[in-house]
Amino acid sequence: MTSTACDDCVRVEQLRRGAQPRMHRDEPVPAGTGMSRRVFTARALGAAVAVYGGAALTGGPRALDLGVERAAAATGPASPVLLSVFLPGGADALSVLAPTGDDVYRKRRPTLALRAGDGPRFSEDERLTWHPACAPLAALHAEGKVTVMPAVGYDDPDQSHFASRHFWEVGALDPRMTTGWMGRYLDVVGAPDNPLQGLSLDGMNMPQLATSRVPVAAVDRPQEYDFWAPGMWGEVQDMMIEGFAGLGAAHAGSSDPGLAQAGRAAQQSGRLYGQLGGLRGAEITAPVPYPKSADSDFPERLQGLAAMLAAGLPLRCVSVTAPGQYDTHDGQAAELRSGLELTMAALAAFQRDVESRGLADRVLIHVWSEFGRRPEENASRGTDHGAAGVSFLIGARASGRMVGEFPGLTRLDAQGNLRATSDFRAVYCSLIEGFLGTEAARVIPGAARLGRPKVLR
Repeated sequence: MTSTACDDCVRVEQLRRGAQPRMHRDEPVPAGTGMSRRVFTARALGAAVAVYGGAALTGGPRALDLGVERAAAATGPASPVLLSVFLPGGADALSVLAPTGDDVYRKRRPTLALRAGDGPRFSEDERLTWHPACAPLAALHAEGKVTVMPAVGYDDPDQSHFASRHFWEVGALDPRMTTGWMGRYLDVVGAPDNPLQGLSLDGMNMPQLATSRVPVAAVDRPQEYDFWAPGMWGEVQDMMIEGFAGLGAAHAGSSDPGLAQAGRAAQQSGRLYGQLGGLRGAEITAPVPYPKSADSDFPERLQGLAAMLAAGLPLRCVSVTAPGQYDTHDGQAAELRSGLELTMAALAAFQRDVESRGLADRVLIHVWSEFGRRPEENASRGTDHGAAGVSFLIGARASGRMVGEFPGLTRLDAQGNLRATSDFRAVYCSLIEGFLGTEAARVIPGAARLGRPKVLR
């Protein structure tokens, strides 16, 4: 049986992808709705980069390229990159990390309950077992590279896809907020002419990247980013840019400030163009194997992202939606396994990829979903909307330890759902200050009242 998402889950996805579904009263509008959008063609390939905002890019494709070049030179090789991976629909925390050591769990889930031994044991809490599809993540956790939040959420949880997802995207319990939490970080540290500082790999801007001041971009696949020159392509364009780079190198040390600046810009253009050579329209080779899928290009997108990072492109925040459908009101077992298998295998491959390229200390992956599921299975062998969910941080900089205990199934909240033992906004504060190097109060409303859980080394 294939799981069928509820009407609210379908509508919220339609709204974020530009459709106009039926809205209910008081449902929040996604952050970034109405942001200006322009498409820049990637030379002769017919591919496109969608840029949202960015008044500084009125000069067209060349302005985009120059902005990226300047940002690449300014950010340097040590700038941190945060990758946000969304599990759409409310992933079932009680299956991802199943409380197999709790007798109440088996009573509440007579057909869906996992058993001890079905997957790897969770070393930090003997009551919990990893879903077998999460074995790649369990292996990284054993190496100290995964911070686990088994019950993350917020007080007085809203079980609506619209509201809860919006809160996670904007980093606040405010249905009227119009910018994303990653977007506000970029507004603080970003550049007015570098849209790659915030990159969505979903082909459209995602709400967590919505800004108010600086541009961000979206591509379907990283391989589709390229330089563009009017009437030029192929070997002729290669020769032209190589020639410009040579002229630039000859004048980069000029005593004339204007000529030296122009020379350095031309030299940087040639360098970046050469770095992008492995991305342009060709199959990207990686130092590690990625899983293959006929139904999703999620692994390919991550593989391309690793190549972009290795090429020195000035990225800071990246978002992507994981494969699978986690609003599992029916037929949960098969649907959950399918989505988790591909997601976790691809994320593990990406982590090994950035390690192989010497980028491990720069990159951190945040995996999240809008809420968890109810402890009881329903009559359709699925689970309904719950409260606290599960979230992970993956990377060499992750603390590698559990944040917030698993609260158990005997002390549920007033609605009979799993209680949150960590606040997602506090996690954001720790990431902003400890990894991104910016004061959390400039990004997260009420940051002074929130804790700072130890999610990083």
